[in-house]
Amino acid sequence: MTELAVAAPTHAEISANPREHAILGQLQKSASDAVSKQELVDLSEKAGDPEKAKALAAKDSATFPEFVTAFQKDGQKVEGSGNCLGIAARSKEGVLAPWKFDRRKPRESDVVVQIVYSGMCHSDYHSIHGEWDVDYYFPMVPGHEIVGIVTEVGSKAAKFKVGQRVGVGVYVEACLSCKKCEVDAHPYCDNMIETYNTIDSKGERTYGGYSTQIVVDEKFAFHIPSSIDFAGAAPLLCAGITVYSPLKFFGLDKPGMKVGVLGLGGLGHMTIKFLKSFGCHVTVISRSTAKEKDARENLKVDDYIASSDTDRMQKAARSLDGIVDCVSALHDPNPYISLLGLNGKFVVVSLPAEPLPVDAFSLVAQRISMAGSAIGGLKETQEMLDYCGEKSIWADVEVVRADQVNEAMERMLRGDVKYRFVIDVQGSLLKE
Repeated sequence: MTELAVAAPTHAEISANPREHAILGQLQKSASDAVSKQELVDLSEKAGDPEKAKALAAKDSATFPEFVTAFQKDGQKVEGSGNCLGIAARSKEGVLAPWKFDRRKPRESDVVVQIVYSGMCHSDYHSIHGEWDVDYYFPMVPGHEIVGIVTEVGSKAAKFKVGQRVGVGVYVEACLSCKKCEVDAHPYCDNMIETYNTIDSKGERTYGGYSTQIVVDEKFAFHIPSSIDFAGAAPLLCAGITVYSPLKFFGLDKPGMKVGVLGLGGLGHMTIKFLKSFGCHVTVISRSTAKEKDARENLKVDDYIASSDTDRMQKAARSLDGIVDCVSALHDPNPYISLLGLNGKFVVVSLPAEPLPVDAFSLVAQRISMAGSAIGGLKETQEMLDYCGEKSIWADVEVVRADQVNEAMERMLRGDVKYRFVIDVQGSLLKE
């Protein structure tokens, strides 16, 4: 037999072993399915004990406690105390290290999520270094690209069942009753609470996904289709919806439209994937030709412009219907605005630490609209995830261990990743 039947765990067994229960949920296609023996052994290489997993795979059935023994790993002693282990920055120096803290007890509409993967967003770097003009709270546990397995549900929670795949994104609260929330514009709600580095409506600190678990109201959690690679799904909760939402809102999703993508990184590569799925003509605009081969061969873009090539920039003037600006560093947008034709749209989705210099003449010359966009509402985010499931779209990621996050942050700053780092929380962030 190629599959192992694992007996359903009791509530007490789940509570005592939430990490191992999340691993079981990751291997199962549904709550009642057996697991592939080969996938079990493969996953044990990074998240458990391969020898014990091989011994377990020699059987046809197993109890949940037997399954647990194949995936138990030694932890590490860390600072702090509480029921959750995270990776935190203690100050604006931005050095990340393990730290224990308390997650709240689940309320009646909450779900408890054992985190499997957490994406690393460029805004995490800005936040742990205090680069924006906002309040900062330390120790700070960043991360708002979260996927995991539901291990517990509140008494009135009905959206999810224990064992299901789930995602949590950039915000965990909104009033749900204002005019903005009524039109699925929750990110713009005056009472929106972000997943980390904020104070929620109960006066409690929020901590992000660089941690072993998160407790969130079920309304702010999302179903992750089983057809999406789980690690690749994590960045969809920020990078994915950050670009999907404006493409839809500003009408840059029509077949045949010529759309430029400024900057080829985490946001940029997701923009390309969505545009290609919409049938658009896609042009990457980057400083040099360093990323051209990958853009053409792997992401299948239609054109590529190196902005350092003055002649090429001049020839491409007024040729695009829209541009999505995905560059997180300070840059001059005016040369790129010149690439837009009549009524072109220049949409900013990145967040440089300093204001962008914009020449009014570059806008009025062709009646250009310059706009910005945050992420999407609750309905739109689930719509995006379902669309990704249908079209087999997810982020291109490099999975890193918890002890590699500081190095990954520095590499991200240099653009040395294709195209998003994702932390293997389940396999490498372990309690003592």
